[in-house]
Amino acid sequence: MPTLPGDRIEFSAIEDRPPLKFDGDTKLVVWPILNLEVWEIIRPMARQVLPAPTGVSVQPDIPNWSWHEYGMRVGYWRLKKMFDARSIKPTLSINAAVCERYERVAASARDSGWEFMAHSYVQMPTHALDDEEENLIKTMDICEKFTGKRSIGWLGPGLTETYDTPDLLTKHGIKYCGDFVYDDEPTTMTTANGPLVTLPYTVELNDIPTMIVQHHESSYFKTKIIDQFDQLYSESGERAKFLSFAIHPYISGAPHRTKYLTEAIDYMAAQPGVEFWDGEQIYNWYAKQTGLE
Repeated sequence: MPTLPGDRIEFSAIEDRPPLKFDGDTKLVVWPILNLEVWEIIRPMARQVLPAPTGVSVQPDIPNWSWHEYGMRVGYWRLKKMFDARSIKPTLSINAAVCERYERVAASARDSGWEFMAHSYVQMPTHALDDEEENLIKTMDICEKFTGKRSIGWLGPGLTETYDTPDLLTKHGIKYCGDFVYDDEPTTMTTANGPLVTLPYTVELNDIPTMIVQHHESSYFKTKIIDQFDQLYSESGERAKFLSFAIHPYISGAPHRTKYLTEAIDYMAAQPGVEFWDGEQIYNWYAKQTGLE
């Protein structure tokens, strides 16, 4: 019998918990995540912006593969300039194969001191892997060799996990993951090898569902981020608050979208007590708060 997520995670209403507090004047932490992936043209694309003309997907899927490729050739660099101009270092959710196939891209993030959050080897569902543990080890080893530092964070492709994933993650040194989007705060789940922290990743402030699945106009992503920020900021006097947003270079790096993301970031950064952290900073803060380390 597999260990179900509900057996690993104790239910906790946020109203019943002692409030977590930041040090100093910090009120709200923004966690930006930029996802870099490898879409192998020999398999169906991870998602489509252009449906197949007959309604049946075929390989090679040139238009959708090219759509993703734009992000690596152009969109990433537009977003990187935006982050660099504001001295913001996002978490890089990265397929390890990016280090091999798009070395120029991965090296620019590494050399800028961005955190590498492991995101499998290539973009395909965890359930479709022949050997999940072997894939995990390969992913971790490639990222460590490339950066000189072992990743402590993990995000499954499409947030996919098997029932065994949490145990495998902690077995191989992962300390936090972003796949469980059930809370506003970090939480702790049990695994066979000790605790695994869940960070508040997002499928709400994420450009895939907002822009590609729900087909909102470009400006709506800014509206959605600011509306979420205003509510969380108004609650920040009671307890520590976090806002994460997840973007992809082939989506948010498109010219008609980047300016709205930039305006949302500038709006948040202008408010007193707002800081931008990566996943490792959030994990270290939470571990200290809760006595994990």
